[in-house]
Amino acid sequence: MIRENGIRFFVDWEKGQKTGFFLDQRDNRLLLRSIVQGKHVLNTFCYSGGFTLAALEGGAASVDSVDSSAAAISLLERNILEYGKNDRHVGSCEDSFRYLERTEKDYDLIILDPPAFAKHRQDLKNALRGYQRLNTLALKKLGRGGRLMTYSCSQLVSHDDFRFTLALAGAQAGRNIRIITELNQAACHPVNLAHPEGRYLKGLLLEVD
Repeated sequence: MIRENGIRFFVDWEKGQKTGFFLDQRDNRLLLRSIVQGKHVLNTFCYSGGFTLAALEGGAASVDSVDSSAAAISLLERNILEYGKNDRHVGSCEDSFRYLERTEKDYDLIILDPPAFAKHRQDLKNALRGYQRLNTLALKKLGRGGRLMTYSCSQLVSHDDFRFTLALAGAQAGRNIRIITELNQAACHPVNLAHPEGRYLKGLLLEVD
């Protein structure tokens, strides 16, 4: 068990994804806590619930969490039980694209933190299409004034590519979107000036009309 920003999490160091917990999102989870009071939140690609528990701690009215991995959802539910506020949470073992396509719910805030879509340069074009489709689906589920916290951890996707893809998603969804703030990896993942590719995590907090 670890503690992050006062919240306890069970972590599977041996069989979990990467190191078992995505420490690079620590600061962004803390930001989320400050903007979710009373909001209905969707956390896609939720893994073990880092953003989910941050939203509950911040006073979200409800949080829906989605991940295609049964092991991830099992760990998430264990963390929810440890936290003790499962009455405001629903977890679903389902593909996040599919969930966004089928759900009839609207949300005040949606978190998109998918795995890397482009691990090789030849994957870049399809990855950008994937990010565009994912963000378009999410934008359609947000009410006026809703917010989208969206990320790419694909090193090969540049910050400019990601912004342009989000602009295309906004146009496709028929929504005007504004950048509230840029989101980056936590300070425990420093970037060497000789290796700018080390700034792999790029994100934006958007507001939509």
